[in-house]
Amino acid sequence: MAEAYTYILECGDGSLYTGWTNDLVRRMKAHNAGRGAKYTRSRLPVRLVYFEEFDSRQEALRREWQIKHTMNRAQKQALIDKKTEKNYNK
Repeated sequence: MAEAYTYILECGDGSLYTGWTNDLVRRMKAHNAGRGAKYTRSRLPVRLVYFEEFDSRQEALRREWQIKHTMNRAQKQALIDKKTEKNYNK
């Protein structure tokens, strides 16, 4: 079982939000209840479009930083599309 997750949400206004958590279900409920990040509170509803599992919090934080600081929107969308395509072609 994963220790931590890095995830990407699509917000109600079409923007993307990247975060990390140790409980993906709880965090999604918090975001959609307006108890998540300040960024997502005014952009509800949010939808989970991508996530990765990690064995440690540090790995998830590192990946969150990498996505937030080294990827533009097109690169994030390509990551999402690649994961979606992989899931559909199983």
